[in-house]
Amino acid sequence: MSKNKPIIALMYDFDKTLSPTNMQEYGFIPNIGMKSDEFWNLSDELSKKEKMDRVLSYMYLMVRKSKDNHISIKREAFVKLGENIEFFPGVEDWFSRINEYGKNIGVIIEHYIISSGMKEIIEGCSIYKQFKEVFGCEFHYDENGTADWPKTAVNYTGKTQFLFRINKGVLDLSDDDSLNKYIPNDERRIPFRNMIYLGDGLTDVPCMKLVKVNGGQSIAVYKPYKKKNVEGLLQDKRVDFIVAADYTEGSELDRIIKTIIDKMTVINSLVDIHRKQQKLIQQ
Repeated sequence: MSKNKPIIALMYDFDKTLSPTNMQEYGFIPNIGMKSDEFWNLSDELSKKEKMDRVLSYMYLMVRKSKDNHISIKREAFVKLGENIEFFPGVEDWFSRINEYGKNIGVIIEHYIISSGMKEIIEGCSIYKQFKEVFGCEFHYDENGTADWPKTAVNYTGKTQFLFRINKGVLDLSDDDSLNKYIPNDERRIPFRNMIYLGDGLTDVPCMKLVKVNGGQSIAVYKPYKKKNVEGLLQDKRVDFIVAADYTEGSELDRIIKTIIDKMTVINSLVDIHRKQQKLIQQ
């Protein structure tokens, strides 16, 4: 971490935030001979019947239906599914543009995914290398490379732990000791005031609210003509802004993100001045 340049974290949900629909719908669900509604309804039924976490339910169903249809559940097969993912307008060149904007005003921009979707599928998509870290659901694989157990399951409230991992710079999921260790706020790698969270709906509310109440900014994005779906989030003060999922240069989202980065840059400068004055008094 640079001692001179603040780091600003942009954290994204994936499905319906960067991409128009659930990642499984771009290849996996058609491959097992099901329609999207059919797969998700079956997953919900299983969850209710077994009193099962919905994320674990869909992961179980992916394995079971793959086996039923003699489809590979090796890691590379899941990664390959990512090649089919489509994105909202402007997403694929968004990251380089925002990075350059930050560089020009003296801040470092980092991008993170926090998703209840499959990390393996995200790894296969065209934008994977743009992220410092991707937190998502993931399988463990046996000695033959076949999925045999959920290694990581990221449900909607569980997403919030990753905000603290980013906040403290503890990205290794096996390192709980460092995550739970007390670190003064002014020594944390990325303070919450330097965080921007982008999501699409109720499943993102825990992260949206946590970032917002701790001084960061939360944004709900929506598909064209679907603004009603997110208006309640703004009215209930769960987000700061609601914006169409258009990531092209000059779009409303582009302008808002750049304005937030400007604001955070100014606040960081003021915090530095405040701390320097405190040190002078203490000498």
